[in-house]
Amino acid sequence: MARMIDVVEFLDQTGEEIVHREPEWGPGDFRFGSQVIVRENQVAVFFRDGKALDILVPGRHTITTGNIPLLARLIGMATGGKTPFQAEVVFVNTKQFIDQKWGTPEPIWFQDPVLRMARLRARGTYSFQVRDPALFVNKIVGQQGIYASRQIEDYMRGFIVQKFIDLLGEMRKSLFELPAMYNELSTGVKAKLNDDFGLIGLSILAFALHAIAPTEETSKAMEQATAMGAVGEADYLRYQAAQAMRESATAPGNHSEMSTGMGIGTGLGLGAGMAGMVSQAFHPSQSPSHAGGNITLEQVRQAIDNLDLRFSMGEISEENYNRLMKKWQDRVRELGGNPNDV
Repeated sequence: MARMIDVVEFLDQTGEEIVHREPEWGPGDFRFGSQVIVRENQVAVFFRDGKALDILVPGRHTITTGNIPLLARLIGMATGGKTPFQAEVVFVNTKQFIDQKWGTPEPIWFQDPVLRMARLRARGTYSFQVRDPALFVNKIVGQQGIYASRQIEDYMRGFIVQKFIDLLGEMRKSLFELPAMYNELSTGVKAKLNDDFGLIGLSILAFALHAIAPTEETSKAMEQATAMGAVGEADYLRYQAAQAMRESATAPGNHSEMSTGMGIGTGLGLGAGMAGMVSQAFHPSQSPSHAGGNITLEQVRQAIDNLDLRFSMGEISEENYNRLMKKWQDRVRELGGNPNDV
């Protein structure tokens, strides 16, 4: 005979579980008079036959026909009002989950107006909250059959990457332009996510794009485009400098506003001047002075820092690294600097 459940509760030691099912193995035997303990930042959702039914808020509850009317009506029709009855209790964490990581598991393809096709990786953070527990349980637990928090996180990350890819396709911007558009990209992806996540009971509180990194073959294509004159060399160096500034602003230990998902695009060291320089390649009618002036020694140093970072992460080969490093050290000399100081 199945064990009768007299008390059901879930103590989340980590505070990071999004959902938890009791009993974990499936429906259990409850009876009127059983106790349900719901802790702060939790709601308990009674679940049966693939549907979310009654919701209990934080506190200690004794199961009666009064506090589970939907379930009582259902089991009344099925069992004539007799107990025990079978059900599950899904505990949903309603806290704000902040600084969650997302990224492209593999390089993604997108159509670039300059490079034709390009491959890149992207990463960032997001914050979310379960706003409608019953809807969330119906859509995720009931329809998707997902019970584990890790599965839910993977589901959300996959959704985020898809919306990011969709937005890149809609914007039709080149990889050379993207470093100046992180704020616009972040805002656009957040809006798309809230439109769709609202349908499953979730709300995206913040979304930040921290880095876009081309693959090694795409980096070579960018250099070739520069060599062929499709993009000016100075503009390519400015692109690299912008990337370096972005990486620096979101590196571990940097407590910029962007790292918390707030005020994206501020406090990054990438002001309007840099944004203008990156976009100058696509607006040749503007003079270089309007785009922030000629390439500076500091911008070349930033590009070298970015090269070091990408090499340390294994994104470019040693041969490619040495070739680019020599090129930029020569540029340092042209600008009157000492390559040994960079």
